Amino acid sequence: MSAFEFNTIVLASASPRRRELLQQLGVPHEVLAVDVDETPLAGESARDLVTRLALAKARAGLARDGGSRPVLGSDTAVVVDGEIHGKPVDRSDGLRMLAALSARTHQVMTAVALVDGAGAYQALSCTDVTMRHITPAEAAAYWETGEPLGKAGGYAIQGRGAMFIEHISGSYSAVMGLPLYETARLLQEWQGRG
Repeated sequence: MSAFEFNTIVLASASPRRRELLQQLGVPHEVLAVDVDETPLAGESARDLVTRLALAKARAGLARDGGSRPVLGSDTAVVVDGEIHGKPVDRSDGLRMLAALSARTHQVMTAVALVDGAGAYQALSCTDVTMRHITPAEAAAYWETGEPLGKAGGYAIQGRGAMFIEHISGSYSAVMGLPLYETARLLQEWQGRG
């Protein structure tokens, strides 16, 4: 039984983690992968980047679906020393990211957007993640598992990457890619609109 009184929303994401998280909320949904250019704009902050991309993904999903159902989009970025770490493009990039995060606290920013033909609802979650020291050999072995591919910052908190994490302050689900508290709040706001 879902706490939400609508039939189905569209999840504009191919991420299995986002699908699992939405299922955890009991939200009936269908997946519709969208292709959005995730390149940061010149001078764009991480906060602005993830907010813009979550909205762009949701709007792209709305256009592809025909506009009859609400569409949820989300985007995540890892930030350390003001540098945005998206998904690693190759092994070298992935190892560089893990080295930058080693023995440091970084911030994970995840934005979520819900759009329909009448408007958009957005929220942002920011979580601090502290990693232990990661040796180059550990980083290389972790890369070989294949897990860092397609993950912001080159790690997965819900997978083997958890072995590097000493502490988080904020939303675990947001680090996974979909902040459940904020997502539920957006869905409730949308459901309760006049």
